[in-house]
Amino acid sequence: MAENTAAPAPAKKGKLKLIIMLVVIIVLAVALSVVGTLWFLGGGLPGGGEGERASTSEPAFVASSYIDLERPLVTTVQAQGRQRYAQVHLSLEASDPAALAAAETHMPLIRSQLVMVLGNSEFSELQTPEGRSALAEQLLATVNQVLEEEGEPSIKRVLFRNFVVQ
Repeated sequence: MAENTAAPAPAKKGKLKLIIMLVVIIVLAVALSVVGTLWFLGGGLPGGGEGERASTSEPAFVASSYIDLERPLVTTVQAQGRQRYAQVHLSLEASDPAALAAAETHMPLIRSQLVMVLGNSEFSELQTPEGRSALAEQLLATVNQVLEEEGEPSIKRVLFRNFVVQ
């Protein structure tokens, strides 16, 4: 009777080895498939130097920030001997928040200069898309000139939120 109880024990030992080997093989297969997929997709292997060099050579994306001029710019514009009115709602765009803070600080001077530029514009030019684009460029140059004189960083763009001439 002792012979019958001793024989089944080696069979369990073999099953345990088989289960451990299958688990190790499955873990290796999953790891190799993940590494192969990363290599194939061009991501490189984790810890490889190529991915780190590529990320430092590309400039990081910097989102723009905006401020709105609270009150519109309103001035008269000359048109063939008649006085016309122009009303422009503006926003300023910059990548550097310090530039927007500086523009906010110097807003009275900036508004004064912008009203002068708008008042010197021709009514017929303000009615065309090209004239509005040229005005936006003039306004940008004016704002950046004021900020440069004050030793502040420049803004990227002047945007029209509303543009009315009558």
